[in-house]
Amino acid sequence: MAPDIRPGARPGARITASVYTSHVPAIGAALDLGKTAEPYWQPVFRGYDFSRAWLREHRPDVIFLVYNDHANAFSLDLIPTFAIGTAAGYAIADEGWGPRPVPPVVGHPELASHIAQSVIQDDFDLTIVNKMDVDHGLTVPLSLMCGQPPAADFRWPCPVIPFAVNVVQYPVPSGRRCFQLGQAIRRAVERYDEPLRVQIWGTGGMSHQLQGPRAGLINREFDNAFLDQLIADPAALAAKPHIDYVREAGSEGIELVMWLIARGAMADAADPPRRPAAAPPKVLHRFYHVPASNTAVGHLILEDS
Repeated sequence: MAPDIRPGARPGARITASVYTSHVPAIGAALDLGKTAEPYWQPVFRGYDFSRAWLREHRPDVIFLVYNDHANAFSLDLIPTFAIGTAAGYAIADEGWGPRPVPPVVGHPELASHIAQSVIQDDFDLTIVNKMDVDHGLTVPLSLMCGQPPAADFRWPCPVIPFAVNVVQYPVPSGRRCFQLGQAIRRAVERYDEPLRVQIWGTGGMSHQLQGPRAGLINREFDNAFLDQLIADPAALAAKPHIDYVREAGSEGIELVMWLIARGAMADAADPPRRPAAAPPKVLHRFYHVPASNTAVGHLILEDS
């Protein structure tokens, strides 16, 4: 459903841009330990200089952040496929070496509850989470885009809605289902009657494997082809089977399906299609670097035309 733009109509919420980034835990450690200027890490953080400046100039009212939990909020006792945070705030998880020294995350329970209602009525089964801690999957993207706390009163620039996707324990959702979910999230946002500017972030990936004989696998060709297709033909990319991610991008490369949620929420991917058709999004920034710890770092910013 397109937003109501008739004369005198009350403006509603809208998705203005999508952001895509890896959420490598070692990046968080490098930030927290003051290693960003070291030769190994400097090229990684330089790739986000544009992004931090852009975010300061285009600060949203809410960030809808798609990530995967790493056995901090959820465990093998309870594995939701899709979980939306509807709380007013979220503490930083202790991942075994203490919580990262970053502020707690402020939520947006009103918009989150509205999205949950809309998306569930659109036939997507979400788990609603009213209390959880958030780990590096969510905080590292925020640090990369917003910077580190320079002072005790540092806060993230806006409320965040955490959206956790199971890409850890099989069965995991298909790329097609993730893409369709992004379309449903856009419809939900556009049905919200407050004039909020919303960004949707897809995080995780790129190619990497953490265990077994292929530990340390990085596939530059696959990663860059994924970025090309994510920009130009996301519907076709959504049809990629799981085995292709595992074979080409390693066992943890399946995290990339979360990027399809963010891409499905862009105007040109709307379902039903817009009339007239929306133009493809503008590529404001693209960055790719190897290595960062034992993985590749990928990053995109797309803005609706």
